[in-house]
Amino acid sequence: MRFLVRRRRQPPSIIIVSLIDILVVLLIFMIATTTFKQQPAIKLVLPESRQKNEGAAENNLIITVAKEPPHFYLGKQAVTLEQLEAELTTLAARNPDTPVAVRTDTETPVGRFVSVMDAVKAAGFTKPVSVFTKPPGT
Repeated sequence: MRFLVRRRRQPPSIIIVSLIDILVVLLIFMIATTTFKQQPAIKLVLPESRQKNEGAAENNLIITVAKEPPHFYLGKQAVTLEQLEAELTTLAARNPDTPVAVRTDTETPVGRFVSVMDAVKAAGFTKPVSVFTKPPGT
């Protein structure tokens, strides 16, 4: 017995397969043309200074002192203070004339900054250490 009569469905007026193809092409176009914003690994608020800052050059050795753990970075690599001292000693042995620059946050305790400066002096770098700052009001 057949109680339910099934009606024959009409084919859709819009072809869905071609719409999926168009959607894939648009998705590929969006991915190819999108620029991705790089987020910084750590957020620093540089101290203000009225003196002109020369900035960092390509050959500078940059040490970052952050207020949140991990506190020390050599370039982009997070290190402990002991690892920083060992790396600075080996880098100074290779080239003691390498310029060293320190970036520090305004909220960083002074003791951490002083320990980095001591490590740089103990390693044997000959050039003075520069400190990153920003102009007042920026």
